[in-house]
Order: sequence, then structure tokens, then C-alpha cells
Amino acid sequence: MDLRKVKKLIELVREAGIAELEVRGGDESVRIVSAPSATPPMPATGTSASTPAPPAVDAPPRGQVVSAPVSGTFYRSPAPGEPPFVAEGQDMQAGDVLCIIESMKMMNRVEADTAGKVVAVLLENGRAIEAGTPLFRIA
Repeated sequence: MDLRKVKKLIELVREAGIAELEVRGGDESVRIVSAPSATPPMPATGTSASTPAPPAVDAPPRGQVVSAPVSGTFYRSPAPGEPPFVAEGQDMQAGDVLCIIESMKMMNRVEADTAGKVVAVLLENGRAIEAGTPLFRIA
């Protein structure tokens, strides 16, 4: 693959704020993974984007974070149209299923390590995630 094309892809990934891009052509492929930055990407159109005011400084979030053990697709319920395994404010016990992560056509159940209350569900259903992505906050 031409080095100029790779540089152009890197620029596009930075400008668009894309976390990861993989391009394949014939027997060649390139994968670009951007590191998280402290500043958000600038809008490509040149117009100012409306950004909300930063939130007031609150107390740090309470509870423990449950993170994804594997990369895949995050699902809150066992099947489309069914209620989620857990909801915010719900009490749960150690061993209760919190969600499933589909990875390589396998459904991996994520279970609670300890009893507590679901303080926050941190992702929307059907979202692609990486291993280590925060999923729930449990208190």
C-alpha cells in the first residue's frame, strides 16, 4: 500500500475522531487505531460546533465498575424484544446475569461478582465494545 494513502487514512481517522479503522485491498491491509486524546477533534467543516457547558464538579461516582471481559457486541437482554437482565436501581445478587457479550458467534454471560444495586448502565444495547469497556456501575 502506498505510504501517502496510509498517511491520508491516518489524517482522516484523526479528523473524524474514529477509534479504529481497518482497510483491506487484495493481499494488503492496514489497521489504524487511534489513542484517546485529551482534546476532542476539531470539526472538519470549519463551523463552530455547539458544545454543552462542562458539568459542575460533582462527587466521584459511587460503586464498582463492571467491565467487559471480552470484545464483542453488548446485549442487555437475552433476545430482541425481551426485558433486560438488569435495570438501573435494581437489586441483584452475586452470580446474577448482568448482560451477554456476543464474541465470535459465542454468547458470553457477564455475571455480578458481588451483591448490590445497579447504579448505572453505561452503554446502549447492541454496541460494539472492546475488552475492558465499562458496562455497569454497581454499589
